Amino acid sequence: MTPQDGTPGEVAGGVDTHLDTHTAAVIDPVGRVLGTEQFPATAAGYAALLEWMRRFGRLVRVGVEGTGVYGAGLARLLRDRDVEVIEVDRPDRKARRFQGKSDPIDAIAAAKSALAGERTGVPKQRDGRIEALRNLRVARRSAIDQRADAQRQIKALIVTAPDILRERLRGLPVRELITTCANLRPDRADAAAVATAAKIALRSLARRHQRLSDEIGDLDELLEPLVAMINPDLVAAHGVGTDVAGQLLVTAGHNHARLRSEAAFAMLCGAAPIPASSGRTTRHRLNRGGDRHANAALYRVVLCRLRWDPRTRAYMQRRTKEGMSKKEIIRCLKRYIARELYQIITAPSDLEPAA
Repeated sequence: MTPQDGTPGEVAGGVDTHLDTHTAAVIDPVGRVLGTEQFPATAAGYAALLEWMRRFGRLVRVGVEGTGVYGAGLARLLRDRDVEVIEVDRPDRKARRFQGKSDPIDAIAAAKSALAGERTGVPKQRDGRIEALRNLRVARRSAIDQRADAQRQIKALIVTAPDILRERLRGLPVRELITTCANLRPDRADAAAVATAAKIALRSLARRHQRLSDEIGDLDELLEPLVAMINPDLVAAHGVGTDVAGQLLVTAGHNHARLRSEAAFAMLCGAAPIPASSGRTTRHRLNRGGDRHANAALYRVVLCRLRWDPRTRAYMQRRTKEGMSKKEIIRCLKRYIARELYQIITAPSDLEPAA
């Protein structure tokens, strides 16, 4: 469908984003579809998409799927052109069963969600120091995961290794085990022998472990001053180090003003209990949503404070006497800590102006 010249009034847009193409839709204030079109996922395609939408009337807002992935470039251009961008989720399964599935249908659903205010999420800004921090943390997390895999594989090989080699390596501390395996000198010409093949594999995995440790150390040297530069007060909070602070800053985003309250931040971190009341029963259930990495960061702060902070230890003792379990107390502590750290993260002088 194409626009009709001279269409007056306000319009809303929706975009279904993919790796190579974006499908856009425009609707009027009562939800009637005015047009759908597909554009390449390039800088020129983003500009053409916006120009096409504006032909229908005054563009008030655009709902975009995947603003943190395929739609990041489009969301950035729309924000730079002073267009309100709404982050929308994919249509629910029930709606898809009735309406079917196609790129234009999803784009129209995104436009209707933005127009109706069903989705009011403001997408994160993908620029500035927070985005740089996120990129470095992605590389670090990947290196940590791969190093842990290598360590598990070393221990699994030792279990099935020949007796002499297994007795030599079993029971060694991790650091000594890695050094010992990395210094093995197997005869490559005898790789068909089980013992030699085991030594070759162990040496390869141990040296990979060492390289990944060096890579993690290099990234830490970049991350520590960057996090301290962004928000020194957060790093200095009790139980919060570079890793925890970095994760919470990435979760909140560069434009943390999109978080309307500390309750919204707690919900984003999966630390806000979900009401589960019915009839005469009044209760809350565990929140399994939110950013699980942020939730894990709050958990580490709780564990640290339970060990070293007198106030937290006193709270644990008091709530235990009231009959609460340890898990329930930790959930409460995560909620309180989320409130405290939200105030630090959103302090006016914490982040530099948007680029």
